[in-house]
Amino acid sequence: MGIYPKIGITGLPRSGKSAVLDKVVSMVIDEHKANPRRSTSGSSVIGGMRTEAIIENGERVGYACINIETGERGVMAHREIDSRNRILGYGIDPSEIDRVGVPAIQNAVGNCKILVVDEVGKFSVESEGFVDIVRAALEYDMPTLLTLHKKSRHPLLQDIRRRDDGRILEVTPVNRALLPYKILKLIQQSP
Repeated sequence: MGIYPKIGITGLPRSGKSAVLDKVVSMVIDEHKANPRRSTSGSSVIGGMRTEAIIENGERVGYACINIETGERGVMAHREIDSRNRILGYGIDPSEIDRVGVPAIQNAVGNCKILVVDEVGKFSVESEGFVDIVRAALEYDMPTLLTLHKKSRHPLLQDIRRRDDGRILEVTPVNRALLPYKILKLIQQSP
């Protein structure tokens, strides 16, 4: 068990998990800009993978995975993807997670102040490479922020929830505005 926290942000679909994560990330970046000496020289502040809804004509049609450091994008789930692997009406393309998400996480481990993995959920766990790199990344002692699908029973999510060095925080309408500050405090309290 490490000394740095592994913080899982969970909640119902559309509860604001990614919005809370984005707020924490922006606060960490703002803090870094205000106090650049506190960060490790030559490394990025935040690294890893984000997910983003793909919206067409005001409708959610898929999800992209994004390398936080490079901005590279891959479409990991889309209504138009012809795949025998379909979840919630979306075709899943694990090769895009392997191409963009896996290297994003791999490159962030040990090279960034904070590792971000958004989202450990139904689409991303379809990639064995993603599952393997997240497991490996969790063994590295660095502050880690993850958004977690609330109801998934995938072994990776079960393992994250059981970690001794993990804190699972649920986003609710009541705590959504204050949760980013609580998470930032948990990160700042680590050495």
